[in-house]
Amino acid sequence: MNHNDIPLGKDVSYPDQYDSSLLFPVPRQLKRDELGLTQALPFQGSDFWNAYELSWLNSQGKPQVALGVFEFAHDTTNIVESKSFKLYLNSYNQTRFESWEQVQSRLTEDLAEAADGVVRVQLYHPDEYDLEYPVTRFEGQLLDDLDIDIEQYSYQPELLQLDPSHEVVEESLYSHLLKSNCLITNQPDWASVFIEYQGKAIDHESLLKYLISFRTHNEFHEQCVERIFSDIMRICQPHILTVYARYTRRGGLDINPFRTNSAGHKARNIRLSRQ
Repeated sequence: MNHNDIPLGKDVSYPDQYDSSLLFPVPRQLKRDELGLTQALPFQGSDFWNAYELSWLNSQGKPQVALGVFEFAHDTTNIVESKSFKLYLNSYNQTRFESWEQVQSRLTEDLAEAADGVVRVQLYHPDEYDLEYPVTRFEGQLLDDLDIDIEQYSYQPELLQLDPSHEVVEESLYSHLLKSNCLITNQPDWASVFIEYQGKAIDHESLLKYLISFRTHNEFHEQCVERIFSDIMRICQPHILTVYARYTRRGGLDINPFRTNSAGHKARNIRLSRQ
């Protein structure tokens, strides 16, 4: 993949007529090779995208507005580059469609083709979305109140350590301090991250320092979550692990990758206060 072909960071015109060719796929395997994920994937999950700026015209020319939830399976061949996704959604703005069902079908077909895999699409009226996705919070222990000194703001997996007790535990931890940067533009990406595991106890201070070390790291959202999952599995070796990041929106889209090795732990789209 040539990064020069990606529309991120470039001045582009915003189309207002439907154009599926705007979608720019990025192979997942490019970064998975970097993590040593070359065989069967050690996780399953989904990437949830929530679109807050989605509109088109009905058959009479009357504008329609919706909120869209897009669930990309973890094993799609590609992710869709985010700016191209925004441009694609904007191309609906002045295009007439016969029904909401036609729009949902078109979105599903186009995104599945670009991702080369399973994509589920659901459209909501604004009032329906608030009922389906009220603001909630992660359930677990917040790490952010730990009184620690931070000196490392560049990615350092070596910061991860097991608790000296080596006690086997089952716990849910979360932090609002995850920040990374866009792989192409260097723009900041802000997130809350949830980590649930069963295995030898992870030292909480080391985990928080590790998460903060992403602060100047450049990678797409999905890649950061898979890196966190891979690092924890490699260094701490829990039996069961789930990593879920809820990123704040940019350009009307938020991206929320969920990865787990627990067959019984299903991905669920939620909404946090910063979203």
